[in-house]
Amino acid sequence: MTNVTNAVVPAGSSRAAAKRELPEHFKAYKHVWVFVEQERGQVHPVSWELMGAGRRLADKLKVDLAAVVIGPEGEATRNAALDSFCYGADLAYLVSDNVLSDYRNESYTKALAELVNKYKPEILLLGATTLGRDLAGSVATTLLTGLTADCTALDVDADGSLAATRPTFGGSLLCTIYTLNYRPQMATVRPRVMPMPDRVLRDAARIIIHPLGLIEDDIVTKVLSFIPDRDSETSNLAYADAVVAGGLGLGSPENFHLVRQLAVVLGAEYGCSRPLVQRGWVTSDRQIGQTGKTIRPKLYVAAAISGAIQHRVGVEGADLIVAINTDKNAPIFDFAHIAIVQDAVQLLPALTAAFRARLLPQSRARIAQLERIS
Repeated sequence: MTNVTNAVVPAGSSRAAAKRELPEHFKAYKHVWVFVEQERGQVHPVSWELMGAGRRLADKLKVDLAAVVIGPEGEATRNAALDSFCYGADLAYLVSDNVLSDYRNESYTKALAELVNKYKPEILLLGATTLGRDLAGSVATTLLTGLTADCTALDVDADGSLAATRPTFGGSLLCTIYTLNYRPQMATVRPRVMPMPDRVLRDAARIIIHPLGLIEDDIVTKVLSFIPDRDSETSNLAYADAVVAGGLGLGSPENFHLVRQLAVVLGAEYGCSRPLVQRGWVTSDRQIGQTGKTIRPKLYVAAAISGAIQHRVGVEGADLIVAINTDKNAPIFDFAHIAIVQDAVQLLPALTAAFRARLLPQSRARIAQLERIS
């Protein structure tokens, strides 16, 4: 693979100079594939977000967009394949077998690697979820190809190569990575980085069924039981419509309650920047940014957050970004829609009071109860 950034590529060098003629046996690789992640009958939304991104890549390359659905036999797995057409797929590859009822790296790697070797996609996209990251690394290793992880942008260049962009060097630079002489070109993208495409009702087109040919005794890992995480108190930042977040400029962990209070009044989730997690002010499930959660809310309020690249790539998909910072030159003002140069510790209580005053009486009582709990 070749890494390309303005910061590290010497003048006069070019990716064309590094690119060798693609080996003959790789020239048969065509089309864009998206792995449709599902567990216990539920498709992860990142799969449909990737279908939208994959559709744009396929249209540029003038090739088909295919969904890859792997799971147990039954209606849920087949419905996942059928739904893929509603999000833009031209065809779907379906591997259904009861040994795939639970995700295990060995069985899923075998299924996906077999499909790639037989049908030869040029590009393969997976969600950067816990499951997707585990599977993507294993498949890339098995296929001896490159993998660009946690991408923030995907495109194809003039010669049809996948250009996968991600932060690097601790989040201080953006790097575009090309897998020049290997196939498929693989990338993972985190939830909420790409916009969700509209679901349009379409009839199923081609579904190619591929037999797995694997029995339970062939799989080393065994699932003894499944314990649902229903009682988890972790946040749902990625899919919140409104988020209020605080940064190191708040000055002390005690001041973070100002962020939570505004979030309660707005009916929003609350989050933070990486330094607050590193100092133990807030738990890691509330971190926003490249090494935390990527969000696409309708409203994002960033209080006392400087807005380095690592944070920017996690929030720039928001419809409206309101930034509060005492430093008028803070990087966050470069991409915020509304910039307020003010001390967040002073402004947050005023904002909370102003929003509370506009609530209906019955809503005020409910908010007061939530504030006592928080």
